[in-house]
Amino acid sequence: MTMIQCISPIDGSVYAERPALPLEAAREVVARARKAQKSWAKRPLEERVQLVLKGVARLNEMVDEVVPELAWQMGRPVRYGGEFRGFNERSNYVATIAADALAPLVIEESASFERRIAREAHGVVFVIAPWNYPYMTAINTVAPALMAGNTVIIKHASQTILVGERMVRAFNEAGVPEDVFQNIFLDHNTTSALIAEKSFDFVNFTGSVEGGRSIERAAAGTFTPLGLELGGKDPGYVMEDADLNAAVDTLMDGATFNSGQCCCGIERIYVHESLYDDFVEKSVAWVSNYKLGNPLDKETSLGPMAHKRFAATVRAQITDAVAKGAKALVDPKLFPADDVGAYVAPQILVDVDHSMEFMREETFGPAVGIMKVKNDAEALSLMNDSKYGLTASLWTKDAERAARIGAEIETGTVFMNRADYLDPALCWTGVKETGRGGSLSVIGFQNLTRPKSYHLKKVTA
Repeated sequence: MTMIQCISPIDGSVYAERPALPLEAAREVVARARKAQKSWAKRPLEERVQLVLKGVARLNEMVDEVVPELAWQMGRPVRYGGEFRGFNERSNYVATIAADALAPLVIEESASFERRIAREAHGVVFVIAPWNYPYMTAINTVAPALMAGNTVIIKHASQTILVGERMVRAFNEAGVPEDVFQNIFLDHNTTSALIAEKSFDFVNFTGSVEGGRSIERAAAGTFTPLGLELGGKDPGYVMEDADLNAAVDTLMDGATFNSGQCCCGIERIYVHESLYDDFVEKSVAWVSNYKLGNPLDKETSLGPMAHKRFAATVRAQITDAVAKGAKALVDPKLFPADDVGAYVAPQILVDVDHSMEFMREETFGPAVGIMKVKNDAEALSLMNDSKYGLTASLWTKDAERAARIGAEIETGTVFMNRADYLDPALCWTGVKETGRGGSLSVIGFQNLTRPKSYHLKKVTA
């Protein structure tokens, strides 16, 4: 029997483990979901919406259990209180737009014809969720999928193995039928086998580029629609008219919060030469105020990375960059908890360039590179010099300039004077190796349903 384990970044112990389902047992889970789907979809939309919201409310009641569990599983300090703000915001927003997003598009309703395009649930939706924001990323698909009439099976990352279990328990206790929303523990081979068998009518995956490729290979020839949010190397560009203090505060938070383990975290920053020195100086001071330590301590503001192998990647990229001429500006002596394991001090590198892996590959840790630029053209060229494209953060007082530059950036979202935020009213999407499809907003509902056209010619005398 294969056991799926969560190794806690706090102390390296096995925090939780669950047996992976064998293929035949997993097929039975899918069969139950498929059998339950038609009756779930026939329920009134408002009933489905309210049951989802009750599930969200029930999970909120578990805050005292959820927050320390997250610290043990992936290292986020308890002082930040979990993910309930974003979890609730996203759930509540999609609930408010569900009726309009799923309403048929009426082309004609006359004495002669009734023509319309309806939205119909795919069927069984499979959500493969990541560990970095395990509740918020999962709810992006779970809430609208259930509201739209799909049944949902969730498989969570081994690092946050308890999250899917916790979500399903909350929703079931709130009244969502057990076969409508199920949690499952699977190894990679069984996951791929289920997808290859066309077990699911839609698969949503958030994770690494290689993980996305594995999903695509498994789905090849099945015509199963996929939603993939993969890697990122999100840039920030600070223009000469930017609010310097605001830019430092937001971009440094975007680069280091959650130990830099954010899908849309800031990983590289380009600063106009007139502000460069001040920006760097203020940024070093900003990150030096972190307290790195045990995430169960309420004084800790920066916890360990989720796993020591993730930390090793960050250290290797920094070491490689420094060997190639980069300078590390944050004094490691300020962070005595930094070790050879999962605890990693924040770091800022200058004298970096795009020949370094640190500026090209996803770091996904509390480290960021800063480069000086002369103008918009140079910044634009550097921002687009990436195989990823999730978000870009522009800092200026000129909205027209930001929109003009934004139109040229190869990215899914353009921010002006903010970063590292997901607006549930806007489609969350990426380009290039960051992925395909999109979640949330009206478009998220469209991706979780399929169009069905009705062309009804009325019998006339």
